[in-house]
Amino acid sequence: MTDRRQIRLMIVDDHAVVRSGLSAFLLAYDDLKLVGEAGDGEEAVRLCLQIQPDVVLMDLVMPGMDGITATKAIKERCPNTQVIALTSFGEEERVQGVLKAGAIGYLLKNVSAQELVTAIRKAAAGQPTLSSEAARALIHASAGPEAPGRDLTGREREVLALMVKGLNNSRIAEQLMVSLSTTKFHVSNILTKLGVTSRAEAVALAVRNHLVDNA
Repeated sequence: MTDRRQIRLMIVDDHAVVRSGLSAFLLAYDDLKLVGEAGDGEEAVRLCLQIQPDVVLMDLVMPGMDGITATKAIKERCPNTQVIALTSFGEEERVQGVLKAGAIGYLLKNVSAQELVTAIRKAAAGQPTLSSEAARALIHASAGPEAPGRDLTGREREVLALMVKGLNNSRIAEQLMVSLSTTKFHVSNILTKLGVTSRAEAVALAVRNHLVDNA
């Protein structure tokens, strides 16, 4: 690999053992050169300005300035530096946040050494890499929020339909031949699943989104 241009790397993680492990494995690759380490976001931004690395491996959860904020600051001040989020978390909010901040990649820390090296090389060439978890989070986010009422059971839809017709709990219990306590339980579940606090809101939401027949 001696013919490759060396990629200058910086590792950002608040755990010294993680930084040590990453730096040790990087020694096995001639085209990767560790030029800096930082234990928090503020130090990462400051150091990045000084050494101008090609690629930064960025942890996201750190005390003080977190990885998302640090990524945004680095991309604003060092636009030629590429950032790969390397974290233990694949939540949709974090994936969206750091990619919006300018990161070119998102990997989980259980990634294999070869996958990480490939991602580093791709980042240096301006090509993105996403873990399967990050890709799924983005697909879910792009699909938008689920329509309200998707998780209602068949019985809950029956109860909701009678609520739309204006029946109170006693009448609903009588109509469905169930106890009053069972009806109250169903109504409570319906309000929770629809994210509302009153029968009136539930009925309005049901009508607006056609959750029941003839609503």
